[in-house]
Amino acid sequence: MTTLLERTGDLETQDDAIRRGSGEAGKLRQKQLGRLTVRERLDELLDEGAPFWELGLWAAWRMYAEWGDVPAAGVVTGIGAIHRRQVMVVANDATVKAGAFFPQTVKKVLRAQRIAMMFRLPLVYLVDSAGVFLPLQDEIFPDEDDFGRIFRNNAVISAMGIPQYAAVMGNCVAGGAYLPVLSDTLLMTEGSQLYLAGPALVKAAIGQEVDPEELGGARMHAEI
Repeated sequence: MTTLLERTGDLETQDDAIRRGSGEAGKLRQKQLGRLTVRERLDELLDEGAPFWELGLWAAWRMYAEWGDVPAAGVVTGIGAIHRRQVMVVANDATVKAGAFFPQTVKKVLRAQRIAMMFRLPLVYLVDSAGVFLPLQDEIFPDEDDFGRIFRNNAVISAMGIPQYAAVMGNCVAGGAYLPVLSDTLLMTEGSQLYLAGPALVKAAIGQEVDPEELGGARMHAEI
């Protein structure tokens, strides 16, 4: 018979596994690109030693096994402190399907936004997302609490006077590009890109080869 203590230990072990995202392979890819993992980014951003109240760690658990699982729905959300000011953080985990949005990813981000509105918490978005997970796009757009609601919330939050800050920290394509440009302040790290269609799609559509930085790098957005 399994004891309560044993079951609690199993849950803690599973918690740790979920927090690792897609595991060592995804972490290695981030390092090869010169980027931090989502948990490392949060460690750098939030006040050291201050509590981080994570929301929805178990979101999407065992829901997308046919796609190789999506730990924590591919996004970390929670309340932490920056210079002792509580903020709501929404951070894509690029080790999980390149940070793509699954149906449960949408629900998780919407919940974070609702809580931020309820308690008037500033929002910080760490964006590193390939946009909608295309094989499931028919499940991401069809209802009231769908992908588009995130961007409506951006506008409502802005109208409420609640600050929204976004940092683009990777290749943000299509749906992954909408949220940051609707924030009040947008920062881009070196080597990050922001565009509706990447170089491969541009070439497929019009046959033109373009450099990622020229198409959607920080300098292009700042100067054009």
